[in-house]
Amino acid sequence: MQLIRRRLASAVAIATLLTAGVAAARTQDAAPAASADAKPGTPPVDPNPPMWEGPEYVMGNPKAKVTLVEYASASCPHCARFDVLEFPGLKAKYIDTGKVRYVFREFLTPPEELAAFGFLLARCAGEAKYWTVVDQFFHDQTEIYTTHDVHGVVLRIAKSVGLTEPQVEACIDSKPALDALNARMQAALNAKINSTPTLLINGVEFHAPEGKEPDLASLSAALDPLLAPVRHKK
Repeated sequence: MQLIRRRLASAVAIATLLTAGVAAARTQDAAPAASADAKPGTPPVDPNPPMWEGPEYVMGNPKAKVTLVEYASASCPHCARFDVLEFPGLKAKYIDTGKVRYVFREFLTPPEELAAFGFLLARCAGEAKYWTVVDQFFHDQTEIYTTHDVHGVVLRIAKSVGLTEPQVEACIDSKPALDALNARMQAALNAKINSTPTLLINGVEFHAPEGKEPDLASLSAALDPLLAPVRHKK
């Protein structure tokens, strides 16, 4: 367990440098973000193509008319609530039916070490189990914050997908994995992402109604018009 803590400290050092870039990004002048319904008919854009080693994690029909990109952090309570409460309905209604292509992109928010740990572990688990690990982190996030037993919960998640404690240690100690995480974070910063969850619909940032977090109802209101059949004039 001590070795895991030392490995985690390595990830913390990297993650802290990464999130320092978030604060810097917030001070930079940037063009105002468009809302998802500001310009109907805006052509689909992928504002942050893969810029790192390893797979892009995607669900749904690759030829779907609409692409929904979510930037999320494994340590973000808002992301956890969205994943646990809203995402199952979104997946059933739009992703599983082939209407929407969903792309998940990693971002680090405080506590950065937890977010880094979650994503490093998920990628070490492999493509087939990546979603399982990320989803379990979101489900167990409250337990982690309540008990402060990060290592116990992490090891339990790791074992549930077939990873041993030495494998977890090797995962956290992997310089290529940390470098790839750094590249993913930098790509997100380059795309002007500075908070989570950030949702993009066909390249346009989605904004929930003021004072509310993203939910299935507000996302449906933004997605349905884009999915409606085009009516041709006679």
